[in-house]
Amino acid sequence: MKGFNDLVRQAQVMQKKMAKAQEELKEQTVEAASGGGMVTVVVTGGQEIKSVKIDPAAVDPEDVSMLEDLVLAAVNEGLKQAKEMIEAEMSSLTGGMSIPGMF
Repeated sequence: MKGFNDLVRQAQVMQKKMAKAQEELKEQTVEAASGGGMVTVVVTGGQEIKSVKIDPAAVDPEDVSMLEDLVLAAVNEGLKQAKEMIEAEMSSLTGGMSIPGMF
């Protein structure tokens, strides 16, 4: 029974650490760009888009679809980097153990 209690206590400690890490990740950001820096986005560890910057040279009224593609590519890359940042942080807390539903 003592072993089970220790296991429960360890799980509670890990849960608290993970909750704290998730809150801290919401404050951390990654930056991603596309088109050689023509479009830049900043994404938080909470996977929230904080900013989008577009170089005026990327704005061509005759080719709006190119700008749309650049924004889409930058946002997707930013979200990918944010997810990788989250997974790396959580992996360090769980010792590399994959816990379903955590990420």
